[in-house]
Amino acid sequence: MPDTVLPQAAQSPLPVRVPLVSEPWGLLKSLQEARRNVLSIIPEIATTQPMVSGKTGKRWHMVMDPQAIREMLLDRLDQYPKSLVTKNLLKPAIGESLFIAEGAHWRWQRRTAAPVFSHRNVSALAPIMSAAAERACDRIAAAGPRAVNLLDEMVTTTFDVIADVTFSGGDTFDRDGVHNAIDSYIAEAGKISLFDILGFPDWVPRPGRVMSGKALKEMKSVADKAIEDRAARGTSAVPDLLDLLLAGEDPKSGRTMSTAELRDNLLTFIVAGHETTALTLAWSMYLVAFDQDVQDRARAEAQSVLQGRAAGAEDVADLPYIRQIVDEALRLYPPAGIVSRTALKKDTLGGREILPGDTVMIPIYALGRSKLLWEDADAFRPERFANRKAIDRYAYLPFGDGPRICIGASFALQEAVIILATLLSRFRFKPVAGRDPEPVMILTLRPEGGVWLTAEAV
Repeated sequence: MPDTVLPQAAQSPLPVRVPLVSEPWGLLKSLQEARRNVLSIIPEIATTQPMVSGKTGKRWHMVMDPQAIREMLLDRLDQYPKSLVTKNLLKPAIGESLFIAEGAHWRWQRRTAAPVFSHRNVSALAPIMSAAAERACDRIAAAGPRAVNLLDEMVTTTFDVIADVTFSGGDTFDRDGVHNAIDSYIAEAGKISLFDILGFPDWVPRPGRVMSGKALKEMKSVADKAIEDRAARGTSAVPDLLDLLLAGEDPKSGRTMSTAELRDNLLTFIVAGHETTALTLAWSMYLVAFDQDVQDRARAEAQSVLQGRAAGAEDVADLPYIRQIVDEALRLYPPAGIVSRTALKKDTLGGREILPGDTVMIPIYALGRSKLLWEDADAFRPERFANRKAIDRYAYLPFGDGPRICIGASFALQEAVIILATLLSRFRFKPVAGRDPEPVMILTLRPEGGVWLTAEAV
């Protein structure tokens, strides 16, 4: 792919990063590396230029210029639909749900689902998030002085949250079964190919991808049963996500979701809400262990606000430094490290010609580490988010932007702040020597090898 080598300047220790491409690769090498880590196909020059273009079987462009990104995601959204990579990987599980649908079919679903994630509804779910955080503290304390894999802990904790806010009161809900089914599906669907990223058609074989129907059937059967049981039982005392979806209707047409549409969107919220928040928290835990000064400041804030009690929705605004840590973790390790679009029309972005059929990527990982946009871009500095108005809106896109911005962003941020504040108020976390995680993106950007930390009660 790229052919420019950039010298690496001597610098103080930095948190782990993906080694980006600094030499030309052929198609075979690119395919091999993309199978191991999708982000490894990003050229190093993407962190020093506003746009990089090339041809690997077909024309592609990587866009890091905020103005050009705005044009793609906001001004000319319909000219840049999601590419085949997203649809090929996720459609078997979540159908034509909100996450995948385009055009009018997407718009009516978005209008129907938007009230589910209103500030009022999200705030009402804070006690569930706090309770899951408390259970995580109990498990960490019970583990004693030995090292704990905080990646596994955060996966368990966020799944507890999404299960409780989705299936509250579901006595027959098989938590372990659906959790295992989701993990199996992500592991299988995540066998991404460079062909997916570049938008090759479906009939081009993807080497090594085996899609098991068992995990999909288990996920869908659990969701179908939950919808049927809830429709028969009626609404919970505090409406959860399923209650709100069942009650939802498009304010323009009055259309409601069919059982299949409800199921697909429910699974979208479960898979996305569980995986991405867990990764955000795992990377946040790695970073606060990496920088003890940051951790001390965050702990002082959390203890001052919480004072030994469970966190509530009203506390989130009083935890600005904890939020800055989450924001910085999302900048350095965005769960969706690269997103891909297909150009439908001839266009110009950043002064460069875009042709119909070109693959146009936003490498969010490189955008967050652009030396043109961020001072000391690879360093962990939460305070850079102290004044969010000073940051270009399209230079920081962990949740996307424009009309298709992640519908659950406020839910995820509230959950992450509550859980992180709870953990830091109870424990001092330190890294385990020789166990640094490796950032590897298959379907999402995961800390390969886990986040191994010791926890000391404070």
